[in-house]
Amino acid sequence: MTPAERRASVSLAAIFALRMLGLFLVLPVFALEASRYPGGDDPALVGLAMGVYGLTQAVMQVPLGLASDRWGRKRVIVAGLAVFAAGSVLAAFAPSVQALLLARALQGAGAISAAVTALLADLTRDSVRTKGMALVGASIGLTFAVSLMAAPPLTGWLGLSGLFGLTAALALAGIAVVLLWTPAEPARHAVAARGGLAAAWRHPALWRLNLGVFVLHTVQMSMWVAVPALLVQAGLPKASHWQVYLPAVLASFLVMGGVLFPLERRGHLRPVLLGAIGLLGLVQLGLGLAAGPAPGLWALGGLLFLFFCSFNVLEASQPSLISRLAPASARGAALGVYNTLQSLGLFAGGALGGVLVKAVGPQGLFAVTAALALLWLALGWGLRLTQAPAGAA
Repeated sequence: MTPAERRASVSLAAIFALRMLGLFLVLPVFALEASRYPGGDDPALVGLAMGVYGLTQAVMQVPLGLASDRWGRKRVIVAGLAVFAAGSVLAAFAPSVQALLLARALQGAGAISAAVTALLADLTRDSVRTKGMALVGASIGLTFAVSLMAAPPLTGWLGLSGLFGLTAALALAGIAVVLLWTPAEPARHAVAARGGLAAAWRHPALWRLNLGVFVLHTVQMSMWVAVPALLVQAGLPKASHWQVYLPAVLASFLVMGGVLFPLERRGHLRPVLLGAIGLLGLVQLGLGLAAGPAPGLWALGGLLFLFFCSFNVLEASQPSLISRLAPASARGAALGVYNTLQSLGLFAGGALGGVLVKAVGPQGLFAVTAALALLWLALGWGLRLTQAPAGAA
């Protein structure tokens, strides 16, 4: 990477990390803390409140992706972070789970993922873009691990409302990074070409990736409805969950760096993707077997390590492929569609996880997530990594 590419990658990874830290700090404690609010005795409603921000993100990703193509990436990112901060403030003062649901919906309306990843694609070459996306993915994964370590003591000190206040402050810090650190975007995005959305919808390989990210985040969000309770059942107090999560995440980064980048350079990205999807399905089957009357802590830790290995590979490679396969003039639109499906997966996972845990328990939940991963493997088998026509750029 050139110095400019490193600066772009690090600054945009920081924006993602600041925003996701606010979301992740809430994730491991939300189901437990929301039960103390009026309406918190309904797991389905709590799961809906956890995942609803994914639904509003899904609604806004394509419009904001198109807006970033037309009016500029940075303007859209700043506006989205401001909306996210406003939703966080409302969540901090929410008196009930129903009010939390509405505030989380407003948080999701600040959908900046498409604009951020499109800007990263604008500022990096194809040959190093997966590294840039991996840096973003690694920052998200590390942020996730840090949040799992920090969330319990912060919740004890600040409460759930205080965590949402901290989330608002982190969003404002993200705006400062955009304005003061992120490199200037290419001037050609001041006026966007029309027809970008149609070009993004017509590409068959993009749709396999779009459906894949929907499944990935449905599975991920569903898992976290059940996994914290399994760790408690295995004898690990809530405040100590980071002792499992942090080593699993850090070790998975080493595996990703040792597997993804060398094999990508040798032209083996497709088998790596398919292998990661297959591993995701096997992890879900393993969690279903481990979710018995007496789950083993070591077994859960090993399965979470394997989950993060597959998740990190898929999170780094798929948006990079979207940016390569889409016509350059439609990157924002294509990444908007991709992030729409990602956001729908977050919503579906939260809602589905709560309903399934209530109806059939964690073993039934993991049977469904395993089936989804195997369906994704079947749909993705025909993926061909063909570059967008040169004339489209």
